[in-house]
This record gives sequence, structure tokens and C-alpha cells, in this order.
Amino acid sequence: MAKKQEGYLSAKESRRISKENRRITDRYEKQRKRRNVPESEYVTEMKDPANAVEFDNLHTYFFTDTGVVKSVDGVSFEVPIGKTVGVVGESGCGKSVTSLSLMQLLQRPQGQIVDGAIRLNLGNGKAYDIAKTPTEKMQGLRGNYVSMIFQEPMTSLNPVFRIGAQIDEVIALHEGEGKSKEDIKKRTIEMLETVGIANSNGVYEMYPHELSGGMRQRVMIAMALACNPKIIIADEPTTALDVTIQAQILDLLRSLKDKINSSIMLITHDLGVIAEMADYVVVMYAGRVVEKGTAEEIFAHPSHPYTIGLMASKPVVGKKVDRLYSIPGKVPNPVDMPNYCYFKDRCEMQLPCCEGEYPCEISLSPTHKVSCYRYYEENRKAGE
Repeated sequence: MAKKQEGYLSAKESRRISKENRRITDRYEKQRKRRNVPESEYVTEMKDPANAVEFDNLHTYFFTDTGVVKSVDGVSFEVPIGKTVGVVGESGCGKSVTSLSLMQLLQRPQGQIVDGAIRLNLGNGKAYDIAKTPTEKMQGLRGNYVSMIFQEPMTSLNPVFRIGAQIDEVIALHEGEGKSKEDIKKRTIEMLETVGIANSNGVYEMYPHELSGGMRQRVMIAMALACNPKIIIADEPTTALDVTIQAQILDLLRSLKDKINSSIMLITHDLGVIAEMADYVVVMYAGRVVEKGTAEEIFAHPSHPYTIGLMASKPVVGKKVDRLYSIPGKVPNPVDMPNYCYFKDRCEMQLPCCEGEYPCEISLSPTHKVSCYRYYEENRKAGE
């Protein structure tokens, strides 16, 4: 008889997991797709009215045939009104899934918000809990209140429609009431000019493949800002662009944010972009927030070993090294996460107590928080 391999999943076990997942996701989908849901079910109050959005203990899971992937596992942070919050971390840490949870654009039925709250500030003392908001209501919130600049503009724009038609559709859907086709086209041309496209009338008639990467990214920004949203989610908006265009896009985002007084949730791998753009920084690892604070606190006093590792891995101008530092080891299997600190097996600063349960959040200042055993009171005293 062949020896059972570690990590091997039999067909019988896979069918069992799939059946169980369908049962769970059907329940969530039924709840999500209800019609005529009373507003009292999803109306909430902001903890702080100065915040545009508040993520509170958010859990977003993907129910796959190999098990449950806890992509976002208890994430809590705020995006203040008129500020830029940078979300940083390596690939697969849950940055994009957090933003897609806010937009309710998760790959369903596998992807589901299973716990926690996302409080969206609508103004005038009113707020919705996006985790409980039904699908039909979300149609009016996307674009008007929260908008997203997607990661890859070529795949986000429809290749068979002209640029103008795609932006027209956004404006017609959200602000088209009482507007003629000429009014909508005028608004589209105005948005193209706002994002720095000189030949706006020409670009209006073009297809996406006729534009460069930088131009396509500008079109995506125009589309996202067409209805003056309160929150702009920028998911790695400069990844595929060269450095000069990257700087122009960041300047454009910054000026447009100030112009319409909106907030930006900036998702990126690039610490340089975060340092230039962000007021606050959230560092994520394996679906959890390991450290958060103002940009000055994170860059001047990184406290979590993972954040310290990220800072050590970036090149420094004027300093010559043979090889850049890289954090050893790899991220644990998301289907079978350990019951201790997720970073422990890669950490070069671990303590004996790190064998315990996942560390709770410690406040180093009113705005600077970290989840690490090194900052527990008893360990601080022992190190002094």
C-alpha cells in the first residue's frame, strides 16, 4: 500500500470540503442577494466622524476545495477624511482583498466577508456597514462614494469599447439623471483634461490598445474620479510605469485628492511611493496588520521585526552594498496557519514567549501600534 503523502488531499476529502464550502457560501450569498432589505440592518455609526472609512476586525475568507484561506484575518485600521493611508506588505498579505471587501468586488461565491465591520462615512452623520450592505444598494455607493483605480489598466479597460464610451457609462450610471448625451460627453472630456491628457477629444475616440501604459492609467484615474468619490482606492497604480510617468501619476493623484477633498487608500509594494504620498502607514503580513502609525513613525521608528526587515531591504542612496538584505524564510501556508505569531518562523528577533498565542496590539504612542511580544511590558523591562 502506497504511503500517504504529506499535504495530499484524497478525492473523497476534497468532495467533503467542497460540499461543506457550498453550504457555507450559499448561506452568505442568500443573505447578500436579498431585496428590499430595511436600511436599519446596515446603517451604523462611525467611531470617529473624522474618518472616511473604518475597518473593524475584518475577516474575509476564500472557501476553496483545499480548505479555507483566511486572506484577511482580523484587520482593523482607519482612513481619515482628506488623508492618504498607505497599505504595504509583500504579495499575498491581503492588501488587495481588504480593498475589494470595501468595494464588495470579491470573487464570489468563494470569497466572503465572514466577520467584522467596514464603516463607510456617507456624510451628515450617516454611515453604512459595507459588510452587511446588500448588493443592490452597493451599486449606488460604488463610484459616488468609493472608487477604485485597478492594478493593471490594460486588463481593466474593455478592449472592444472606445475610451469615451467607457467613461460615459460611469457618469451616465451614477450622475446621468437629467443629463443629455452631449452633457455626459462634455463631462468626460473635462475629466480627461483634468488628468493631464492634452488631446482629450482624440483620446475620447480611441481604443485602449492605441494608448501607452501611462495614458491608460490616466484614463483609469479619470474613470475613478468622474463622480467625485469620497474615497479613492489606488491598487498599485504605478507598478507597470516607468519612473518619470510614475512621478507624474503620483503628483496627479495628490493634486486631485486635494481638489475634491477625498481620501486615498494607497496599496503598494514600493516604500518610496509610501514615503512620498502617505500620511499614515499600515503594514500587513499574512492577512493581519502587524504595525500601523504615521508615516514619520513607521519610517523613523519601525518596531515590528517584519517592518524592520522591509526597511532594511530597500536600497539607500550613497551606500554601496554587495547584496541587499532579504527577509529569510517564506510565508506560512494560508490554509493551515500556525496558532502562534505568523512571522515567528522568519523572525531574527524572536523571544522564548513567541511560542504563545498570536500577540495582541500594543500602543507605542496614540497613533503608533504594533503586534509583537517584544513590546509586552514584562519583556520591555527584561530588556532594559
